[in-house]
Amino acid sequence: MSVTASQVNGAVQTLTQSSDTLFLLLGAIMVFLMHAGFAFLEVGTVRQKNQVNALVKIIADFGISALAYFFIGYWVAYGGTFFADAETLSQGNGYELVKFFFLLTFAAAIPAIVSGGIAERARFYPVLIATFFTVGLVYPFFEGMIWNGNFGVQAWFEAEFGAAFHDFAGSVVVHGVGGWIALVAVIFLGMRKGRIRAGKHTNFVPSNIPFLALGAWILSVGWFGFNVMSAQTLEGISGLVAMNSLMAMVGGIVASLIAGKNDPGFIHNGPLAGLVAVCAGSDLMHPIGALATGMVAGVLFVYLFTYLQNKTKIDDVLGVWPLHGVCGAWGGIAAGIFGQTALGGLGGVSLTVQLLGTALGISVAVLGALAVYGAITAVTGLRLSEEEEFNGADLSIHKISSTNED
Repeated sequence: MSVTASQVNGAVQTLTQSSDTLFLLLGAIMVFLMHAGFAFLEVGTVRQKNQVNALVKIIADFGISALAYFFIGYWVAYGGTFFADAETLSQGNGYELVKFFFLLTFAAAIPAIVSGGIAERARFYPVLIATFFTVGLVYPFFEGMIWNGNFGVQAWFEAEFGAAFHDFAGSVVVHGVGGWIALVAVIFLGMRKGRIRAGKHTNFVPSNIPFLALGAWILSVGWFGFNVMSAQTLEGISGLVAMNSLMAMVGGIVASLIAGKNDPGFIHNGPLAGLVAVCAGSDLMHPIGALATGMVAGVLFVYLFTYLQNKTKIDDVLGVWPLHGVCGAWGGIAAGIFGQTALGGLGGVSLTVQLLGTALGISVAVLGALAVYGAITAVTGLRLSEEEEFNGADLSIHKISSTNED
């Protein structure tokens, strides 16, 4: 029995589709696992009376994010909906469905980032309402603008400056937006009780360094799915992305080790700072450029977090604004610097556009967060009562503590 060329082509196409679907599914699972990293990083940082709340918030936020993105956000960003029969949806080995799952894990990172900033004094259901609107409207508005060409912004960048805004894996689109949304939420909430004593700032000691470290390790491993699998197909996979992610992570570790003076909290957040920053240009940079990007990010995190905690009334518990907001913005700019051929990069990127696109992302995040958290503050309030905060979110919200002690 002879095999026709069309049969061979069909078999190759099916194999390619199924391989791409599996590839992206594995990426989605790796990024989904990163949410456990967010959870344990927060659990290890907050005081013991708020550990249960940290765990519950992350998983509840994911559930609300999935609904918001399924029914609204994915349509806002890409114009796609799921109001079709299952046979239609599963065409091409269900690749588009898996792509939604992958993009959902990115979208759900927004409230996971915010959660670390607003820990220990935020009400539960008002925060979930904020999650619904930030994931359903604010984040996908900018996501679609950059990754789907909505509103002609990318076309205008190309026409005026010869290059689109480049953000391969979301330094600005995901982390920058999440970090700047978190800053607005943190400012609305105000400082935790007890942070100012006798006119001086007091820092609360992390409750569990091993949990904090576990969270950092889970995030670091999952990040290779976040970055490498942003190619979304096997054909587009690049070892350069993996290498640059590695070097940026190492740069963040070394810089935070030195600038943080051996502090375990800084050392375990250092690699995350580097990984946040390299997302945008990981497919363009030379590995030495990625190393430099990670080192700058590590220093930025240490010094900005220290300044916030000791000199201002901005009580960002996990330092998510410096880690995601500032290092994410730095990543967008760094792609325009180290992506240049003169510095060993692959080129095709404009520093001017990277600056403009980064500023646009920050603007969308801040304005969107002001609308969402401002409205919720006015209608229901965001903050626990003083007594509830004193007793801890675990007992006040969930009626249980993280230990079985009486």
